[in-house]
Amino acid sequence: MAVGFQPSLLDLGQDVAPGAGSLADLRRTTLSAGAWVDVLPGWFHGADELFAHLVEQVPWRAERREMYERMVDVPRLVCSYGIGEELPHPALTAARDALSQHYLPELKEPFVTAGCCFYRDGQDSVAWHGDNLGRGRQHDTMVAIVSFGSPRKLLLRPKGGGETLTHHLGHGDLLVMGGSCQRTWEHAVPKTTRPVGPRVSVQFRPRNVF
Repeated sequence: MAVGFQPSLLDLGQDVAPGAGSLADLRRTTLSAGAWVDVLPGWFHGADELFAHLVEQVPWRAERREMYERMVDVPRLVCSYGIGEELPHPALTAARDALSQHYLPELKEPFVTAGCCFYRDGQDSVAWHGDNLGRGRQHDTMVAIVSFGSPRKLLLRPKGGGETLTHHLGHGDLLVMGGSCQRTWEHAVPKTTRPVGPRVSVQFRPRNVF
């Protein structure tokens, strides 16, 4: 079920340009097998303004893929920005640069691509997976996710099953998956029958991680 977008109380009444804040308050959770996640709620100020901009300005596309010997609709809209391509808002470029600088001692390289997903309602989702089609299959890496719009659950669990961790991400929240996370853990945004508003996620990745 879809509902109208509900703005964050932190953004109401504020007249500030969208932009990322400090990364000083990131909280790291150590997972199993060398994986970890960093979380920073409300990293972006003006997040709801940027959400509206992304919904209107990103050239969203619907995809289809083969599943169980038939073609099915991918349950979300997507758009990708490759190396050197201009991002849809200067605040995202600045955010990517800030993340690159912050994580350079660990990552040893910058974030260079951005993938965008538009979850229009509770029926849009992404199944359990790891971003391990590239270097993440064999090497430690990072994926940084910034969420705009209404909060949705992002679930994490060890590959092969185990206790599931739940994060509710929206309104400018930041979550970074690092270490072995893409090959030893899985993540998902499940469907829900509860009334939820739309959400856009932006995923920053290093070269050859997808």
